[in-house]
Amino acid sequence: MDKLDQIQSKIYEIRGQRVMLDFDLAELYQVETRVLKQAVRRNIERFEGDDFMFELSEDEYNVLKDRLRSQNVILEIDGRGKYPKYPPFAFTEIGVAMLSSVLRSNAAIQANRAIMRAFVAMRNYITTTTQMTSELAEIRAKLTLLERADEDNAEAINDLSEDMRKELDSIYQAIAALSIKPVQTRKKIGYKKE
Repeated sequence: MDKLDQIQSKIYEIRGQRVMLDFDLAELYQVETRVLKQAVRRNIERFEGDDFMFELSEDEYNVLKDRLRSQNVILEIDGRGKYPKYPPFAFTEIGVAMLSSVLRSNAAIQANRAIMRAFVAMRNYITTTTQMTSELAEIRAKLTLLERADEDNAEAINDLSEDMRKELDSIYQAIAALSIKPVQTRKKIGYKKE
């Protein structure tokens, strides 16, 4: 798995937003989770608002842990494979960008670039997929209209052929009636010679 895929696998959708969790970011930035959280708390004014960062509720955290367990994902936090005791911070794309101003190590800068690329790649993928889905829906709608038109045309042809069949039957009956009647000869007009 390349670096971009590895990062994308750590992007979750929570509260309708694509986010990364503090322990995943700490691993990528090569710092301890507590150090990352400490830096964020010291600069909390940079992260005000849910569009930058929010802390997961206990329920959200429990659902996330269950989802990760069901996907057979083993978190290697603190090298012990345990989940953090407290609910993590969830950073949105702009929150991750803001982290670059808080964590300034070379590893953090490199990781931040890769993370930004991962977010952009996901956004492009979603946009492309959405566009293709809408185009497919449009094609399906057109096909449905064509199928209905074909059914209507077939019905009209059946109606037309029924009318034509009746007309042809009338013509055949008239021809048959004419062929059965004896031809009447007319009497000659004029004087008879005897």
